[in-house]
Amino acid sequence: MQWLNDNEWLAWVGLALILAAFEAATVTFVFLMLAGGALAGALAAILGANGAVQVITAVVVAAVLLALIRPVVRSRFMDSETNHGIGAPSLVGRSARVLEPVTEYDGRIKLGGETWSARVAQGGRRCEPGEDVRVLSIDGATAIVVASGDPTTD
Repeated sequence: MQWLNDNEWLAWVGLALILAAFEAATVTFVFLMLAGGALAGALAAILGANGAVQVITAVVVAAVLLALIRPVVRSRFMDSETNHGIGAPSLVGRSARVLEPVTEYDGRIKLGGETWSARVAQGGRRCEPGEDVRVLSIDGATAIVVASGDPTTD
């Protein structure tokens, strides 16, 4: 026990490692901030501060990290609102080129470098080959499109 009293900083580093392991399991960035506080407590111990000052230092640093740093880190890594452009939903709003006439029942377009089956939106006009269209939605493997210059949907 005397060895631990002589090396209090080691207990703080051990606590920081345990908190970092919890962070790896949860990825909430809370335990990471608490680990930062524990490392600050270790630094206070290395500088010769008594136990109360070490705890106060750890708590204050952890609170500052939670209040100021965690929101920034979380917004960078946990952004769920942004469309990251993956999958069929990312194609909505893009332009495409008509390959075969597109009617309300069938047609073919070139979209994102691939050939897609397509149909015009309800009330939309027939689109001819070579014409540009805009994707309104994706229904299964079919793109619902409208002529790019169609004033009723722009």
